[in-house]
Amino acid sequence: MATIKQRDNGKWQAKIRKRGAQESRVFDSYDDAVAWAAITESEIVRGVFIPREEAERTTLKSALERYLAEVTVGKKGADQETYRINGTWLKDKLARKSLAALSGADFAAWRDTRLKAGYAPASVRNDLAIISHLFSVAAKEWGLPVTNPVKNMRLPSVNNARSRRLLPGEEEGLLEVFDGKVVGERSNKHVKAVVLFALETALRQEEIMSLQWRDVDMKKRVATVRGGADEKGTKNGDRTRDVPLSSRAVEVLQSLARPIKGGLVFPTTLSAIKQSWQRGVARARRLYVERCEEAGVEPDDRLFVDLHFHDLRHEATSRLAERLALHELMKVTGHRDTRMLSRYYHPRAEDLAKKLVDGSHTYASFQDSQPG
Repeated sequence: MATIKQRDNGKWQAKIRKRGAQESRVFDSYDDAVAWAAITESEIVRGVFIPREEAERTTLKSALERYLAEVTVGKKGADQETYRINGTWLKDKLARKSLAALSGADFAAWRDTRLKAGYAPASVRNDLAIISHLFSVAAKEWGLPVTNPVKNMRLPSVNNARSRRLLPGEEEGLLEVFDGKVVGERSNKHVKAVVLFALETALRQEEIMSLQWRDVDMKKRVATVRGGADEKGTKNGDRTRDVPLSSRAVEVLQSLARPIKGGLVFPTTLSAIKQSWQRGVARARRLYVERCEEAGVEPDDRLFVDLHFHDLRHEATSRLAERLALHELMKVTGHRDTRMLSRYYHPRAEDLAKKLVDGSHTYASFQDSQPG
């Protein structure tokens, strides 16, 4: 039989000792304590009882820290997932709750709050995917009696298609703030080189940050993006991909200090670059608005607004498309099919119009040459 006693703080404690099992739990009300005791005793008698003490004792924070050390560290996207866990989940109030106490309603409310705050649906989905996998690992590998609260949730729909390219003046403005020449502002010394290299190679941010000097052949003007069991692979799973280096890309590399023993080409962290990028875009916007006010002109609402680092890949791909054939471009960007590549190639309408004008001249000349 269960023993139920009221504690000094007014809460009710239920204790069960049955068939070798000992369980204890504290409730706010007497009725909740009685109900829990009845259910638990029934499970013990039927042989289906699973001790929940460890799940009740394990907070989401401690589970995430274990997940980082045991699971995230072995993933190709370890840096990006670490950034999400540290920057989002470990700082959230849900991290203080136990795994046993968390429910789908908790994460549904979290989802709605993030979306209302303006976070992208894709970002919210990616954050929830981490929690979903954590609960699966906790149940299957850690032996904790938990169910996945995210599994049956409604996730926000995602439209990842973006056509954002750099507007006139944005590249110059970004390079100015990342160059550290803006009075009273500090900047990560590596960011400017990273941005320039991204614009010249169309490499993903993770690929740039994992590039090592041993993968750079300055004579051939080629950088090799590597993958494999012991290294971070490219996103599409290819083991290696050779990327040609433009003259400007070579100049960027030549401007960097090259350690005798090699190492990372850009010796900084992915997290540092992400934070510097966000601060730099905000600084560029403030500087642009200040200059417009001084000149007495209305600032353009589009400049330095909704600008992501990944948009540099869109910009670089569109620029490369003007110089490379389709099959050559796919080799450089790492895309396996033209459908995916088309999401990154965004030619400007005015550039296409110039080609149509050239074509119209050819057609007119053809018409003039016809008899009668």
